Amino acid sequence: MRLAYPVSLEPQDDGTVLVSFPDIPEALTEAEDCLIAALGGYIELRRSIPKPSPARGRPLIALPALAAAKLALYCAMRSHGLGNTALAAELGTTEGAVRRLLDLDHRSHIDRVEAALRLLGERLVVTTQAA
Repeated sequence: MRLAYPVSLEPQDDGTVLVSFPDIPEALTEAEDCLIAALGGYIELRRSIPKPSPARGRPLIALPALAAAKLALYCAMRSHGLGNTALAAELGTTEGAVRRLLDLDHRSHIDRVEAALRLLGERLVVTTQAA
């Protein structure tokens, strides 16, 4: 799953730039922080994470590795029909610990997210590319 979303940058009359994401209409301000906040809202509301559309010449905003891993875990849980409590039982932990693994603002250890993904038959792969 590739989590890099196209972004529209529109200069405003007051010298600011309006940042918006066609796939995430709730994201309307500073690029990365806004995108993370909006996607966190999708998790809180138990909504599906929209797939990024093709960039088509627009710049992309890539999520930080931990946020991307947490979103991958959330998507894997949804595809397996697992809620927080069920995954917690599988991991031998509490529902609160799983909730923190899905909280995009919580500084989870990525190895915990990776272990949960492995349990669901997923593998976390990190790639890099030139900026």
